[in-house]
Amino acid sequence: MRKGLATILTPVLLALSLAGCGVEPAPPLRIGTNVWPGYEPLYLARELGYLDPRSVHLVEYPSANEVIRAFRNHAIEAVALTFDEVLLLTQDGFKPKVVLVMDISHGGDAILGRPELRTVKDLAGRSVAVDTGAVGAYVLTRALMLNGLKPSDVTIVHMEQHEHGAAFKEGRVDAVVNMDPVCSELLAGGASLLFDSAQIPGEIVDVLAVEAAYLEKNPTLVEEVLRGWFRAIDYMKKDPQDASARMAQREQLTGAQFLESLKGLKIPSRADNLELLSGQHPPLAGSGRRLMQVMLDQRLLKTASDVEAIIAAGPLEDLSP
Repeated sequence: MRKGLATILTPVLLALSLAGCGVEPAPPLRIGTNVWPGYEPLYLARELGYLDPRSVHLVEYPSANEVIRAFRNHAIEAVALTFDEVLLLTQDGFKPKVVLVMDISHGGDAILGRPELRTVKDLAGRSVAVDTGAVGAYVLTRALMLNGLKPSDVTIVHMEQHEHGAAFKEGRVDAVVNMDPVCSELLAGGASLLFDSAQIPGEIVDVLAVEAAYLEKNPTLVEEVLRGWFRAIDYMKKDPQDASARMAQREQLTGAQFLESLKGLKIPSRADNLELLSGQHPPLAGSGRRLMQVMLDQRLLKTASDVEAIIAAGPLEDLSP
């Protein structure tokens, strides 16, 4: 007896339906970065095969402002930024979650001036190029505060970080607030170092922050990024010459220059990160609140945020050693 067509097709359709019910792959995690030595281990991890390029996309932008703009426009799900820049996102209603301390600047961010300028006080009445939407505004504010000056005592010229070098060389500004590789280039050309982040230890912290909804849905992919990061850090310790040669290329530095730039940074280990991010009152939250208060006092920030709520230690804590 012949079976009806529907009877024959039903098992086939059911099988096809079940085959299509597998777990869908997570959407790629797009991480926005700008050029900064402390972010380079991400690119090293990708080059060494520690990150799957199909699931983790590293997106390069010319400045931190562009990274912030991309996150606001939902063009990326994660950012490599300083903690103060993350605070700027939270005040606008976005929900970045800090999952990693990438580096702590200890001299890596600096104010450089013309050769005749010797101290921060010499900036009075001078023009200073600063990316006022990024960490430069904070560095300049702290430098002026510590030297008895106010922002109104200098002429602030807003421009993107990648424009500073040309503006300084062409004489359009008297000083710049920047970082490597721009600082190394200008210092080699005779610029004076007026101030750097070593004078405000622990205040400039670079972090990896992931959009809260993405993190909630895709924690294992975030863990993959963290695992790749720490493998790259281990490789840097094992073979610093090869690692620096690889990472220097994007920074347009030599391997030796890149190694020198790392002296202005502390890159926390996994254990350091666990100590900074974990607990009911993580140490990073304490320093974050002090940072936030300075920003509020200087009107770099409009509203306060719940700093503890920004920190998410879960992916790091779940990461297998």
